[in-house]
Order: sequence, then C-alpha cells, then structure tokens
Amino acid sequence: MNEQTRTQTVLRVKGRVLVGPEEVRDELWVVGGRISYDRPPGARDIRTVEGWALPGLVDAHCHVGLGPHGAVDIDTAEKQALTDRDAGTLLIRDAGSPSDTRWVDAREDLPKIIRAGRHIARTRRYIRGFAHEIEPDDLVAYVAQEARRGDGWVKLVGDWLDRGTGDLAACWPRGEVEAAITEAHRLGARVTAHCFAEDSLRDLVEAGIDCVEHATGLTEDTIPLFAERGVAIVPTLVNIATFPNLAASGEAKFPDWSAHMRRLHERRYDTVRSAYDAGIPVYVGTDAGGTLPHGLVAAEVAELVKAGIPAPAALSATTWGAREWLGRPGLVEGAAADLVVYESDPRADVRVLGAPTRVVLNGRVTA
Repeated sequence: MNEQTRTQTVLRVKGRVLVGPEEVRDELWVVGGRISYDRPPGARDIRTVEGWALPGLVDAHCHVGLGPHGAVDIDTAEKQALTDRDAGTLLIRDAGSPSDTRWVDAREDLPKIIRAGRHIARTRRYIRGFAHEIEPDDLVAYVAQEARRGDGWVKLVGDWLDRGTGDLAACWPRGEVEAAITEAHRLGARVTAHCFAEDSLRDLVEAGIDCVEHATGLTEDTIPLFAERGVAIVPTLVNIATFPNLAASGEAKFPDWSAHMRRLHERRYDTVRSAYDAGIPVYVGTDAGGTLPHGLVAAEVAELVKAGIPAPAALSATTWGAREWLGRPGLVEGAAADLVVYESDPRADVRVLGAPTRVVLNGRVTA
C-alpha cells in the first residue's frame, strides 16, 4: 500500500453484503471510491458501516429534468436527483426528457444516468412540452438523432389517446416503426416505447423493440410473443395507480378512453404476474418526473411483490438483474462503490428498502 492509501479514509462495510441473490459476503472495503474484497494492508483511518448491503438501486423508468409542463430548471432537476439518491436510487435509466442533464455526469454526489434522449411522439398525441412531435415519415431520422444523443436507448410513444376515435390507439404504422428500430440498432441503441393499450404491442415486438414501458395492455395473445423475443417490461405500477383519477378527469369528453383506462388498472397485477410467470424480464421503474414525485423506488418494488413476483426476483429487478440488463456493474471487485445499507435483510421483507441507513455513492457516504 502506498502512502496515499495509508492516509486516506477507508470504508469498511461489515455485516451481510448481497453480491447476488445467493452470494453473500461478510464485508467489503472501499478504497479510492472502488470496491475491494481484500482488506487494505496498513490502512489507518477506517470508517465502518454495518448492516445489509445491496448494490445501488436502479430506477429503470425515471425522468430527471422533467416537470408537469416539460423541462425544468437545473435547481429543480438537482432536487429530483438528490431525492432519488437519498432513497437509494444510484442508477437511473432516464426514459425521456427534454432537458439536457449532462451536467449531472460531473457530479459525484448524484446518481448515474443512462439517457434515452427526448421522447418521440406523434403530432398532438402526447403530453405537451415533453416530446418531439412528428409524423411517421420523419420517424427514422428522429430515432437516429436521439440514438446519437442518448446513452444507448431511444424512447418512442407507442400509443396515446386518439381524439378522433376517443380511445387509446397505436401511433405508428408498422413499416415506419420497423425501419426506425432497425436504424437504432444499427447505431448501437436499444429502443423502448410507452404503451398502455393492447393494439400497438404486436407490431412493436415483431418490429424488434427491446423493451416496453407500462405494458398494461399485455394479453394472453401477446405475452408469449414477448417471452419468445425476450422483450423486457417496466410496469411502473406506482404510475398505473393513477389511472382511476385520470379516467375520472376525462370521462365526460372521452368515455371509451376512461373505461379502457379503468379496465387496464383493474387487471394490472394479473398482467404483471402473468408476464413474470411466462418468463418476460421485468424491471423496476417509477415514472418519476412529470406529475409523479421522485424517490418511489421502494414503493415500486413493494408493488411488484403485491402483484405476485417473489421478493428475491423483485429485488433483482432493481439491483443485480437490472444492472446486468443495463450493462452496469454491481458489487464487484474494482467497481465504483455504489451501494445502500439497511438494518435487516430486504429479501425477507422488501419494505426495508424504504428506510436505508446509509447510502454510499462513488465510495462516499452521502446519506
């Protein structure tokens, strides 16, 4: 050990370190912000944290920099990111934002973000101020643009209210969406899509999509297709809980849409459980930003368990499995020390996730 290592603070995490669902170690060390499983010889200034440690939680559907009317200022975006961090969310897949949040990358005290660029929606078929609003002829070009701007993901709005029919309807013709997904893949980006209803799912999956957000429209006809193609879903159940209020607000003008939203809400748990039972990859996402508050990752994990997903699998959907899916390391030798510590075993009761005792980001105890 060199003189710098002897004089810097070394963090020891002692107790039960959940490296994986079944791999548990008694301790890890943090030296220079990096994980080590070997005690550093000669270290003099050692800080010890005790408890049950997990990799930093993942929110795979989150919107830093987004508010109810579109982009927010940097101070507001910073508060959003800090709220997520203090809840234990240390890795975010930002599933669409009109804000440029690259400044976050220089901040070692804020969660790491994997961006999907800005939403791409059909003209007048999404929330005003959120998305690029275009027509199908421009879809390939905009997907290519956001693939280059993002961090390996592109976000489409796959369906939304069609004011002509008064109900949810697919946004894109099959040919255009297939060409757009092919172009994203050529550029090395994966594609995900917002989808509430049933109609858009088959075309999107057969066109090669990688993930679907919400996926409340899954049925016994499309679940096997998702499973066969390995298409992931991020159910955002804490967002789906708002469907009854949304339905009530639009009932007078769009009664068919309102009734449809209520049906999707009523069967939400059955939908998620059926997807999981069929082998569809399921990951945790809150849809924070827009109208939902940040810091809801623990509530979303609890919702997955309520839907019938076993606790270890629900934990993996925000830790080990989610990080592997996104190509980011967990608690492995040499990785950045991003971890959360709890008083008791979250595998026994996922509600423990709501009360972290320590949050360690880049090797620093931040909360």
